Amino acid sequence: MPLTDQQLEQIKQTAVRLAKEHGFQDLRVSDTDTGGYFERFKQWVDDGYHGCMSFLERNQELRQNPAELHPNTCRVLSLRFDYLNNNASFTTPLKDKSLANISRYALGRDYHKLMRKRLQRVIEDLRSTLEKDCDIDYRVLVDSAPVLETAFAEKSGLGWKGKHTLILNKDAGSWFFLGEIFINLPLSIDEPVEDLCGSCSSCINLCPTDAIIDDKKIDARRCISYLTIENQEAIPIELRPLMGNRIYGCDDCQLACPYNRFANHTNIEDFSARHDLHKVSLATLWSWDEPTFLNNFQGSPIRRIGYQNWLRNLAVAIGNSNQHEMIEPLKAKYEEANEMVREHIDWAVQQLTNPENIDRTATDKKTQKLIHCVTVMLPDDA
Repeated sequence: MPLTDQQLEQIKQTAVRLAKEHGFQDLRVSDTDTGGYFERFKQWVDDGYHGCMSFLERNQELRQNPAELHPNTCRVLSLRFDYLNNNASFTTPLKDKSLANISRYALGRDYHKLMRKRLQRVIEDLRSTLEKDCDIDYRVLVDSAPVLETAFAEKSGLGWKGKHTLILNKDAGSWFFLGEIFINLPLSIDEPVEDLCGSCSSCINLCPTDAIIDDKKIDARRCISYLTIENQEAIPIELRPLMGNRIYGCDDCQLACPYNRFANHTNIEDFSARHDLHKVSLATLWSWDEPTFLNNFQGSPIRRIGYQNWLRNLAVAIGNSNQHEMIEPLKAKYEEANEMVREHIDWAVQQLTNPENIDRTATDKKTQKLIHCVTVMLPDDA
């Protein structure tokens, strides 16, 4: 017997309650229609903005039709999970080039397993509240399948897609992860919210590499997050001076956003910085050998880029640090570095040897503006 509208609404409200009990801040519901979103995504890929992320070229039919990914899916539950810790110390690495600047989401443990377990608990607890003859079919997802997650988050009203392409919530900013549950129950659909970015262009203006382009698009080939994480090749020489000390990811577009003054903090210990990564020196990280790298990043998202790409990123940051005393430590890594990393080491040595030939005026000006933004909007986290 089909469920009544009243029963479906009760199930939805129970799902929202269970989501909050398991640490999620919000749960919203959308249908599975990707019209408009899929076409824009495909055009973005066709235009080559995705760089070498070839996995985005595959399984397009699954992205377009969620029911192809998981049969009988008729609704997508989108969930928000805040990850910003207290005392984020955003300006510390911005003010000191000798320190490593690591994206805040990566300072602690990998969020994928943590969120997936919580999503599983939400849906299992929901299932336990239903009548035995209620046939519920589902799949939980956290960056684990070809899903247009920002499309469903925007359609469901979790927030709107900002000019930096992240989902923004007027009461919570953008410091949160997204998770999805594909489900076969025709729950009532939530309404999208208004796009409140207006004429603001702070994220565009303060992007270190000018990676944010028109129409809410990112040119991944210029984005520091892509260059330091997904990119498996040499970092383009013309972009290296613009990267500063950012060695894994980049938060600048979020730091520039006025709505992040409303961001909520989390007390989840797994998201706290490990090994003092929020204030660690580049010299310390450069001194790690591969076993130390693998051991220290056990359970961290950073581990997946591998030791050689880690050295590549560090070499660029050290080259931008004005630390002449790092020339010899750079050269000392030559033997254990692969050919690609050796080229980055050579570049870094050249930068430190001839600093007078480098004009970083524009880059430093952006950084100073960003520090001002953070100090004014996020004084508790500055």
